[in-house]
This record gives sequence, structure tokens and C-alpha cells, in this order.
Amino acid sequence: YIGTDFSENKASELLRSHIHGTKVLLVTSDRMAPMGYLEKYEAILNNEAANDGKKLQVETLVLPDGEVNKDMETMGKIIDKALELRLDRKCTFVALGGGVIGDMVGFASAIYQRGVNFIQIPTTVMAMVDSSVGGKTGVNHPLGKNMIGAFYQPECVYIDTNTLNTLPDRELCSGIAEIIKYGLIRDAEFFEWQEANMDKLVARNADAFRYAVKRSCENKAEVVKADEREGGVRATLNLGHTFGHAIENGCGYGTYLHGEAVAVGTAMAADMSARMEWIDNDLLKRTYDLLLKAKLPVDLPLDSPMNKEIFLDLMSVDKKVANGQLRLILLKGALGNCVFTADFDEEAMKATIDEFVAETAGTTNSQKVA
Repeated sequence: YIGTDFSENKASELLRSHIHGTKVLLVTSDRMAPMGYLEKYEAILNNEAANDGKKLQVETLVLPDGEVNKDMETMGKIIDKALELRLDRKCTFVALGGGVIGDMVGFASAIYQRGVNFIQIPTTVMAMVDSSVGGKTGVNHPLGKNMIGAFYQPECVYIDTNTLNTLPDRELCSGIAEIIKYGLIRDAEFFEWQEANMDKLVARNADAFRYAVKRSCENKAEVVKADEREGGVRATLNLGHTFGHAIENGCGYGTYLHGEAVAVGTAMAADMSARMEWIDNDLLKRTYDLLLKAKLPVDLPLDSPMNKEIFLDLMSVDKKVANGQLRLILLKGALGNCVFTADFDEEAMKATIDEFVAETAGTTNSQKVA
């Protein structure tokens, strides 16, 4: 469900139609709760008038916000709460928040009593256009991002784009990185629309965002339908993510927002593709220009701890490694085309990394030590 003008009764009717039992655990972050969203959705779920007087027992849990808290310990608090409340297999977990909350609540839903009902209510661009759709759930490990998790589909995804009105500018732009991705890998027309409308997205134009969220969800749903468990084509949704995840981990979780790291990673993937002459310089420039128009980073700052050794080490444990061989999503051919492959020029990859870390503190400090 995607919209902006849901009445409380309509929202209640839609959400409660996907609740099987009578017990609900509504989970959000300590940033969302004080903004009134927890109270709002607790009331929506408790709205008996719109649902023939059917009563629900709605319990709530507030977790610490941010990627730095996306770990087993924090996710375990969801399990602890469910057990304290004696919730059974007929219960429903509801994730209210961004990608971190959605990933953790989804994973908890997958493992609590071997699987309970699960609803996503994403409140960030990132969650709306990417993480809430497709059933990927999980938490981070100190040695790698999203290394512990499960594929587990939500019963429904409820998107009210009005929540974007309270999203900080930095997080809004971070989510746009995933919107740009869809145009690059499979939807040239959507990329061209973004080139013409990116100013509207950055300015939070409601009509532009409704369209961008809808088109992004359609793109992702088509890919997930063809390859739910990422055996092939679904991996293309990770354009820029292998480089990006290395940046997130290497710089310390929380230093970069996920979309910011993916934006740098996308620039790196485009640079590498151009070095191998898989795309022309015009597409490389258009990629950089659109990322910059979205107020996203396309390089690493001078104080970054990243260097080539850190990149290669962290990329070697990426989830897309198979039989010890790194596989990357790279652009190839005309706009809207990409490949998921291990058959690439490793020297081109190293040259791209060298270019991006040439002046970082991680490189200059390691050179001093050497």
C-alpha cells in the first residue's frame, strides 16, 4: 500500500486485515517514538470502530536507533519482549521505522518460534524503496554487514509518504541513492526521469516522491519475483553495495548512512566499468552528475581510514563471494544494463580502489608506517 492521505479508519482497516491473531508487538526506534508515530500507529492498530469491534492486544517496544545498534544484542531485545509477553505463534510483529528497525524486526519474526506474522511500516526513503520490499532481514556482525539473517517476507508493506516530511535532509538524500540504482541497472527511462526531476525529490515534492517510491517498488518487486533468494538477477540490486559495505564497515558503522556509502560504491562501480570500457564516459559522467544532484558523496574524504588493503580484505568476505571468488555488479552497455559477474579485470578494480583512496588518511598513514 502506497499513499499519502490514508484516513485513520482506512489505515486501521488495511493493517488489521493482515493481522491473524489478537496480539501485536509494535517495534520502533527511540528517534521515531518521541515524534508521535508510535502513539499514532498504536491508536490505528487499536481502532476497533473501523473493524467491527475486534479487540487487539497491542504491546510496544522502543529500540535504540542507528546502524551501530543493528546487532544481535539489540535484536535479542525483541525476542526477550515477546517471551516476557508470552506471545504465541499467532502474534504479529510490526516494524515502524527505517531500514535498521525493519531488518531487525523482520529477522526476529523469522526466528521467533520458527516464524511469526510480520508487517512493515517503513518511514524513510531507504526503507520505502528498498529494505522493506523483498524479504531480506538481518543484523550486522563486526566482521561484515548483514552477515546474520534470513529471507522472510512481510505479510504487507504499508507506505505513508507523509512520514518523509519529518525525515532529516541527510537521510532523505541517503535513500535516493537506492532510487538512482534502479535506473542504472534496469530502468533507463526512470533514470532519465530522475535527471529531470531530482531537484523536486531533494525539495520533497510529494507527487515526485509518490512516483519515485511506486516505480522503485515496482522495479524491486519484479526482480524479487524472478529471484527471491538472490541466486542470480536479484544480486544486481546490490550495485555499489560491495564497495559500499566495505566503506560502512571499514569506517565504523554509523559513520556513513547506508545510502551515502552505496553512493560512493556506485561511483566506484561506474568508474571500474568505464576503466574496462564496458560503459562510455558519457554514462560515467551522468552517473556522477545525478549522484551529486542528489547531494550524495562520490568520493572519500581526506580523513577516511580506508586504504586498498582494507577494501580488499572486507570485500573478500562479502556475501556475493562464491567458492572464494568475488563477484561484482557492474554496468555494461547502454544505460539500464548491468552484469553480475566474477569475470572482470582485477587490475581495473584495484586501479579504481587506488584512485578513491589515493589521498585518504588510511593510505597516507599506511605509507608512513611502511
